[in-house]
Amino acid sequence: MAGEQLQVLNALDVAKTQWYHFTAIIIAGMGFFTDAYDLFCISLVTKLLGRIYYHVDGAEKPGSLPPNVSAAVNGVAFCGTLAGQLFFGWLGDKLGRKKVYGMTLMLMVICSVASGLSFGHTPKSVMATLCFFRFWLGFGIGGDYPLSATIMSEYANKKTRGAFIAAVFAMQGFGILAGGIFAIILSSSFNAMFEAPSYEVDALRSTVPQADYVWRIILMVGALPAALTYYWRMKMPETARYTALVAKNAKQAASDMSKVLQMDIEAEPQKIEQIKEQKSRFGLFTKEFAKRHGLHLLGTTSTWFLLDIAFYSQNLFQKDIFSAIGWIPSAKSMNAIDEVYRIARAQTLIALCSTVPGYWFTVAFIDKMGRFAIQLMGFFFMTVFMFALAIPYDHWTHKDNRIGFVIMYSLTFFFANFGPNATTFVVPAEIFPARFRSTCHGISAASGKLGAIVGAFGFLYLAQNQDKDKADAGYPAGIGVKNSLIVLGVVNALGFLFTFLVPESKGKSLEEMSGENEDNEPQGEAEPPSSSGRRTAPVA
Repeated sequence: MAGEQLQVLNALDVAKTQWYHFTAIIIAGMGFFTDAYDLFCISLVTKLLGRIYYHVDGAEKPGSLPPNVSAAVNGVAFCGTLAGQLFFGWLGDKLGRKKVYGMTLMLMVICSVASGLSFGHTPKSVMATLCFFRFWLGFGIGGDYPLSATIMSEYANKKTRGAFIAAVFAMQGFGILAGGIFAIILSSSFNAMFEAPSYEVDALRSTVPQADYVWRIILMVGALPAALTYYWRMKMPETARYTALVAKNAKQAASDMSKVLQMDIEAEPQKIEQIKEQKSRFGLFTKEFAKRHGLHLLGTTSTWFLLDIAFYSQNLFQKDIFSAIGWIPSAKSMNAIDEVYRIARAQTLIALCSTVPGYWFTVAFIDKMGRFAIQLMGFFFMTVFMFALAIPYDHWTHKDNRIGFVIMYSLTFFFANFGPNATTFVVPAEIFPARFRSTCHGISAASGKLGAIVGAFGFLYLAQNQDKDKADAGYPAGIGVKNSLIVLGVVNALGFLFTFLVPESKGKSLEEMSGENEDNEPQGEAEPPSSSGRRTAPVA
């Protein structure tokens, strides 16, 4: 490394793991817990929405959301998330991480509550208001991606930075799990209080009027964890890397981190002047940026895009896959609330056995194996298991083989999370310069959400039966679940290839990875930060 590290940044890089690291993980992680709950809880209630608002008298099957409504309800939050990632990612580099962090959280709290209060006298108006609030909920969630990743990367030390950023992202697994568990408890309670026959016994009475409260409560509860962390987010100081390298306020950065690290740190204004002179040479949309980081940005955007096509297709539509193989009984054999219970139970089992462990395997091994190896391995096994499900698909639909199908399907989730779903979040927060870090992470994440939109809208149509008469009401014939799984296998294989564009950042400082010290003249050995022995209460 040609240049010399600022003392305050060096202190962060070599700091031992302390309480403030864990507070930062919890504060940033609760945002991700909320993100996952809010994004994925909609898949628990879409079939219920169809029964309540699109019931057809005399129909053989329960009501279901029309194709355009289903696509909108499932996908509109992703559209909001994409916009939020780009906007708040850019804003995080302009105004600072901390200022923007509070805005995103309040937006999530307000829109979670508003989603559950969706109003109107007709199905169309209820769905329209639901989609409106889900879009803005997604917009807030979008800001959480670049800001949480950037804040955690800028607070962490070199040795365990990957694990800390991955731990923030791993809270997503607990959010998915919490959504499923809460839906199980709520649907069980409502089922016990308001008994109803199955659809085939009595179509009208199978959906009790109180079922309308079930989906509203499930959506609104997502506001609670976000609201509880707002105070602590506002207490966190701005990251030293933003304050020193972007805002150019060395004194404030040293003061903030002295409190957090509980040691004396020198301000070093003379080095900030050097940075000021030498670090404004190129902007984001310049040839110099393209030369230094263009391939890196292509690598992070393409791998996240391809990963999310497969990951979100699987997550949002696993209820349809479970129904197709017969793991969830036919809709007409259940009442409306019982169907919510069965879907939630299946998704919770998958989350518990594969999704959550996969995230924490990444946390445990990312700083040992490295980001590159984990991402490559994840894409490889996702490809293998997807083809293993797709090619002998007819074999898996037989009743005796359902458990095998669920195990194989769970393994694709496990290797998504002990693989690219975690690493695509970690790497963009480490390899770009501080003044572009939040923006580039936002661009990478938005590319992922574009993939999620392709997955959410595309899989909805692709997975329909090839025989139009057997497709869901209102849907055109698709290519079938088998061929859809083959397409997802090919997508995963492409992700494996594009991983070769992504650099390894294990054990390196953020400035070393981004090249921010390259142009600085060596100034001699940096003095280690002196510990005065004084104790100051941590701010973070």
